[in-house]
Amino acid sequence: MKKEAIFHFVLFYVVIFVVMAIFASSASAQDEYQVWPDKAPGVTENLPSEMGADGNFKFVTTPIIRVFVPEKKTSDACIMILPGGAYEICGNEVVTAKFFAEHGMTAVLLTYRVPRPKGMAKHIPAFQDAQRAIRLTRSLAEKYGFNPDRIGAYGGSAGGHLTTMCCTSSSVKSYEPIDEIDKLPANLAFGIAKYPAYVLEDGRNTANGPDRGNYAKMVDDFVFDAQTCPMCFLHGDSDVYSAMGSVALYHKLRTMNIPAEVHIWAKAHHGFHGVNEKSQNQFGYWRQAMWDWIVAMKLN
Repeated sequence: MKKEAIFHFVLFYVVIFVVMAIFASSASAQDEYQVWPDKAPGVTENLPSEMGADGNFKFVTTPIIRVFVPEKKTSDACIMILPGGAYEICGNEVVTAKFFAEHGMTAVLLTYRVPRPKGMAKHIPAFQDAQRAIRLTRSLAEKYGFNPDRIGAYGGSAGGHLTTMCCTSSSVKSYEPIDEIDKLPANLAFGIAKYPAYVLEDGRNTANGPDRGNYAKMVDDFVFDAQTCPMCFLHGDSDVYSAMGSVALYHKLRTMNIPAEVHIWAKAHHGFHGVNEKSQNQFGYWRQAMWDWIVAMKLN
């Protein structure tokens, strides 16, 4: 190999290493906190979390939050990432947390209990963990320099359902208070639900039926209250979890005069699979649509 070729080869990998190092350092998790001071409700023993080959959590009894602090903070808001995974696994959405941190917003990534519980609704342990995590995050506002009244949530699929639960149902008492943190409110200032699952009756626990949610009523999971917050919905019209769920939620918020926005892209499937952020198709820019909403709501 010629000296010039060797030089360029080495230079290429040096540049790659530097870029990766900068990215890693500018939005890395700063601290980790256990959500519950001892055991989560109903848990008899805290066992080690198990991660699958895909990097997502397939077994969790001890929920945690990880805080991602932006290197250049431009927002006094904080967003909690509530991962998806059908309530069978809990996604490890570090990339999403870093996206918000890279855009100047403090992000908190929740790892909640999975898999689905026996003898109760699929989402109850996760909802308990999320409500407790919101209060815990609010208690950390001064430490990390964000406004405790400007905490929001983002989630996709089951995480979209969980986000909607937290945005609409903060008055629901999902667990018995255990300490001073539980005296803090669990309401949110805003929410972003990406292809939320389990919103309609014909898909309460799984994908929507053959009518694709066109004639189904909304489930009774959501207890819309006086503190229900503005929301943004992102969905694909070809999603197995019907986009009519997002439409129904948007309609409900509209009747309550709560600011809301909905984006539905034709031919887009669950997970926006095949979407290329740099492509020219009409649903390739969902992250930009989401961020534009954040800017419009003056959260950035």
